[in-house]
Amino acid sequence: MNHPTTQTSRRQFLTCTGGAMLGLPWLESLAHANGEKNARPAKRMAFYYLPNGITRRGFFPGEGDRALPKFAGQNNVWRFEGKTVPVGTHPLTFTPTLAPLNVMRKKISLITGLDRTFQHGTDSHAQCASCFLTSVAPFEVKGSAYPLARTLDHIVADHIGQATPYSTLELSCNDHKNNIESIYFDNMSWYATGHVAPSMRNPRKIYDRLFGTQAHTQSRNITDLALENARALQRRLSTGDRGKFEEYFEAVRTIETRMDRIENMKTQLAAAKIKRPAEHLPRNEYIHLMGDLLVTALQAGLTRVGTLMVGPERWTTATNWEGILDKPYSHHAMTHSIARHVEQLLKLDQFHVLAFTRLLERMDKIEEANGTSLLDNTIFTLGAGMGDGTTHQYNDLPIVVAGGGATGLRQGQHINCHRGTPLANLWLTHLHALGIDQDRYADSTGKIAGLQA
Repeated sequence: MNHPTTQTSRRQFLTCTGGAMLGLPWLESLAHANGEKNARPAKRMAFYYLPNGITRRGFFPGEGDRALPKFAGQNNVWRFEGKTVPVGTHPLTFTPTLAPLNVMRKKISLITGLDRTFQHGTDSHAQCASCFLTSVAPFEVKGSAYPLARTLDHIVADHIGQATPYSTLELSCNDHKNNIESIYFDNMSWYATGHVAPSMRNPRKIYDRLFGTQAHTQSRNITDLALENARALQRRLSTGDRGKFEEYFEAVRTIETRMDRIENMKTQLAAAKIKRPAEHLPRNEYIHLMGDLLVTALQAGLTRVGTLMVGPERWTTATNWEGILDKPYSHHAMTHSIARHVEQLLKLDQFHVLAFTRLLERMDKIEEANGTSLLDNTIFTLGAGMGDGTTHQYNDLPIVVAGGGATGLRQGQHINCHRGTPLANLWLTHLHALGIDQDRYADSTGKIAGLQA
């Protein structure tokens, strides 16, 4: 058994029998002991991606009474010209879909008016997630129907992710078994044109990868494996840090418990020989669990860059949304019949925002150096590749930028951009906030005015 040495940093791990590892959060006691009292916390970046667009009347200020559009067909760019918000910076307005974010109002900003250009040659959904973070402008990649090159997460990781065990972490809440779409509908992270960084979607496999528990098939509870080393470490911690340490361990143990609960349910269904697809397991629990895995990886310093897709684009498989919708629905199919399903879509959109808010609240409670929180040190962006799931418009994308206060982002505002402002302007702003000096990104024309100090 290896015990923590006198010099223990956030990059070191509690090593357990057989090599399982548990990353440490930032602890003030260890920072003092190692002479890191005034060390700057690491900067991070993460994305929370919504598939199939959103229902505009519930998300955007001033569109609550908009008429429901009919399905307008592929690649249609459609703009509602009713109640509009003037260009510039405004106080935050919390629409029904955005209402859960009210508790984080001081640490989020709503960014509206951002557009992407659709490059004809593929289905409109195919370029939504796959090109959301792309580093090239439309038609720049010769011989490809996709304006797709190395994505923002990997470009940022080249600068800030090389000292962590995983330079990036790609997660997806798509456990559908019927692979009816290509990789372009189901991945948002790419090493280069045509070279996908495949997302992981099995919580147990993600946990094993992060904490090295593959060898512990009989005793895979990592918190139990680490307890002996943890007790030795705790004797050197302050009272406050002991509380943080216990909260961290409890967060990891909660992830384990939830994974076991999901796996037990799968086992019971298999034993009962119920012919029921795996996606008809608790969807709410699945999304929360994947989000918790991302936050824990950021907290422990296992990665500094992560992406989480809430679901795939255009997948028609019906999904069970326990506690939200009354029966299994296909999210994509509902957007094509919005008049019949608007209430279900609004509930689903609000749940996705609520799940995002839950992660923000947790991150804001995780203390780091210099009086900051994990959220302060992370630029965490919610967004979708379509401004409306029914009309398939690529303009007026729904974007919420959270956290990043320690990187110089100004939060607590609604920034409405000039019509035609490229989404790439936001990614250029992200780069500069993270200390990466770059003149241009994809088809950017400048940074987002008012977002960065």
